Amino acid sequence: MPFMLFAAILIFAACLYAQENNGKKALTFDDYARWRSVTSTSISDDGNWITFGYSRREADDTLYVRNLENDKLHVIPLASRPQFSDDGKWVAYIVSLPAKEAEKLRTEKKPVPNKAELMELKTGDKISWDNVASFGFSKGSKVLVVKKTKSDPDAKHNGTDMILRYLEKGYDVPVGNVADFSFNKSGSILSYVIDAADKNGNGLYVINTENGILAPLDQDVLDYAHMTWDEEGTALAVLKGEKKEGNTQKDNILLAFTGLDTEEPAEYEYNPADAYDFPKEMVISEKTGLSWSEDLNKVFFGIKEQEKEPEKKEGAEPVADVNIWHWKDDRIQPVQIIQAERDRNFTYRAVFNLNDKRFVRLTDENMRSVSVTRDGKWGIGQNDKPYISDWKPRVADYYRVNTTTGERTLIFKAHERTMGLSPDSKHYLYWKDSHVWDYRIETGEKINLTQNAPVSFVNVDYDNPGEKPPYGVTGWTKDGSAVILTHKYDLWLQPLDGSMATNLTGGMGDKEEIVFRYVRTDTEERFIDLSKPILLSAFGQWTKKAGYFELKGGKLEKLIYDDKSFGRPVKAKNSDKFMYTIQTFRDFPNYYVSDTKFSFPKRVTDANPWQSEYKWGYRILFDFENSQGVRLQGTLAIPDDYEEGQRLPMHVNYYEKNSQNLHRYTAPRYAGSPNFAGMVSNGYLIMQPDIYFNTRTTHSDMLDCIEAALKKVIEMGYADPARISLHGHSFSGQGSAYIATRSTMFAAIVYGAGATDLVSDFNQIWKSSGTNQHRYDIYGQGRFGTNPYDDSELYKSESAIYNARTMDTPLLIMHGTEDGSVEYLQALEFYNALRFNGKNVILLSYPGEGHGLRKLENQKDFQRRTREFLDHYLKGKPAPDWMVNGVPFLKKKK
Repeated sequence: MPFMLFAAILIFAACLYAQENNGKKALTFDDYARWRSVTSTSISDDGNWITFGYSRREADDTLYVRNLENDKLHVIPLASRPQFSDDGKWVAYIVSLPAKEAEKLRTEKKPVPNKAELMELKTGDKISWDNVASFGFSKGSKVLVVKKTKSDPDAKHNGTDMILRYLEKGYDVPVGNVADFSFNKSGSILSYVIDAADKNGNGLYVINTENGILAPLDQDVLDYAHMTWDEEGTALAVLKGEKKEGNTQKDNILLAFTGLDTEEPAEYEYNPADAYDFPKEMVISEKTGLSWSEDLNKVFFGIKEQEKEPEKKEGAEPVADVNIWHWKDDRIQPVQIIQAERDRNFTYRAVFNLNDKRFVRLTDENMRSVSVTRDGKWGIGQNDKPYISDWKPRVADYYRVNTTTGERTLIFKAHERTMGLSPDSKHYLYWKDSHVWDYRIETGEKINLTQNAPVSFVNVDYDNPGEKPPYGVTGWTKDGSAVILTHKYDLWLQPLDGSMATNLTGGMGDKEEIVFRYVRTDTEERFIDLSKPILLSAFGQWTKKAGYFELKGGKLEKLIYDDKSFGRPVKAKNSDKFMYTIQTFRDFPNYYVSDTKFSFPKRVTDANPWQSEYKWGYRILFDFENSQGVRLQGTLAIPDDYEEGQRLPMHVNYYEKNSQNLHRYTAPRYAGSPNFAGMVSNGYLIMQPDIYFNTRTTHSDMLDCIEAALKKVIEMGYADPARISLHGHSFSGQGSAYIATRSTMFAAIVYGAGATDLVSDFNQIWKSSGTNQHRYDIYGQGRFGTNPYDDSELYKSESAIYNARTMDTPLLIMHGTEDGSVEYLQALEFYNALRFNGKNVILLSYPGEGHGLRKLENQKDFQRRTREFLDHYLKGKPAPDWMVNGVPFLKKKK
């Protein structure tokens, strides 16, 4: 675009915004409490009704049910979790207590009761039930099931009252002591499990929702678990068992019922106690769920070792409490501790063949996991035990498993990337030598599918060390002849016979640099039917335009494509209507409803109409290059009242890539980072540049790209070079600490929860997972490609702390003392290093907080202090006393 035309457009935009800005006020922190988010959204299957809620911190929620034809509106205070009946005549939801009352009960360790309410949409008539845990409609809208909470939370049995509400007839049928319930696919049968205090009446039952006839499938004085329907809803499986005295695990029996849609269903039972083929000292475990094969001939379940309860010896000497960290451990102790419950509940996969009543074990210590095909004939087993490491890429040996015999066939060893099973159970895709390969499950044949493809499917944008992955699989064609592969821009149809791939999107993506991706609008879809129109999302790589196209008969039709951001559309199941959000930097992501062509979208929510009272801003996109000449982009948010030629204070925020968020709305709210809307409203520019990463120079790359972007925005005439600040958190927090010791372009820097000594941080522990930093630093986000023992100078040169003496920028640090991702010690060491060297540094230490601030009062405190810090150094406002003199501990407000 010629410079003069570009300048004219900017002047016009600035004048327009200036006119709109007359009489408007700047956002204050107190105004943040007004802003609401939209929750509880849904659209009825017939497309006539929607639900939405408005939620606001420190306020109770309200649910709205709106008719799209006549705009009739039902308003239900304190309601959430709405669910429509599939005939569109009813809506049910949960009504909660006011938040303050609920919090008071939680503080007193008392139950917080919820109420379920059912509304007839035509009349608005309601009926409710107290003390409800869950509810659900049957398919076909015959019945609403309401399950109540336990009257005694400490009771050992799980049964509680369940109510069946027959919707058309308008009456309730109560059932007592129900532990679990589930409808089959058609909604014609409701199954449920009884679990009574005295076990009298325990069993598995079914009710025909058409005629109300109840039938017990099994009754016993045992515990029932994992009631599981097959996909079509004609077969049902369940476990029943009990824990015998002295044992740690229940001894379970498998029950299976087929033909439940007929008058003579078949019943099968597998009792390990009576079976010759079941492993000794093991049990069928309720720790893992059940699943069916498509042909209803196999039921899959978990088995587990039976162990004895440890004996309690009186007078025994106290046992030392010690964790032994051994260098040969597969997993270090913190990982073992965090995963202890998972390990205790781990089960091995097994299968029971109903026809020949044969048990087959599928996994063991040498192959602990298996993914079973939909038809149930095969499994793909995985054994990563020989390769477990804290610092190497994750690889495993893969096997084909015959679920009828248990036989294993090695597919490949030490393999890193796989791409999944086909829905028809015939193919297993994997990534090897930068190509997509197909493993034919029946024959064991391996075919390089993409060797003849005219393009490479390597993800060229992947910038971590190690093997580059593929872009991925979009889906499988309905006729089973091809797989649809994702490319950088286009979608490609790759025949499974290995012949030449064809470009489904006609090359338009690559030509115009538009990223096309498939949008699934049917939640039950397994295949992609190319004989019908399919919906594609579209995103302009360099323009940031977004929208949707339709692919039909090999041709692309633009439906909507604009300088906005569009949410993923939700389709009314039986109607050609979409519900989705539209947003820009100025426009809150309210919901809209349109036809499936996106014609004439109608706004159906208005969360924050008072935004028009306030100064806001607009956001522009700009190009720049780093020192390597790589083309990059950044965004610049500009206040409404900006006048051409002004040079404003500018705040910089970054985290890897951000330009894709050009049209993302930022709500005024408290959080663990400065709020963009509030800062722009108060006269700040906000700049967010993209970062291009090389291997080994992660923090240097941040510095390089940020300074290049700064120079560009200064050159464009917006920013005052003497009044620029920087903020980063976590990964970008450690980058900001590094930049504070290297750059002279900033008047002030704020960062939170960032590592400052990469040498020591390499061996720190993630408290949330128990893992160390090794793989993260070498192959993950750290991108260093090596370790500090092979290249200590690299790790030191990329660390902030080793250059503390060179820092001359005022620095504000935020860190929670219980940070589970970056050790609090990282902030303390850097603070002490800077203090030792006489540098201007303040550490805001939040006791009990983690990697981000969670408590509202702490979020408020941090945002207010950050604004005061930036206002002082960028706007020349007087420094508050805490910045000048600090706050002695004894004067700290409690």
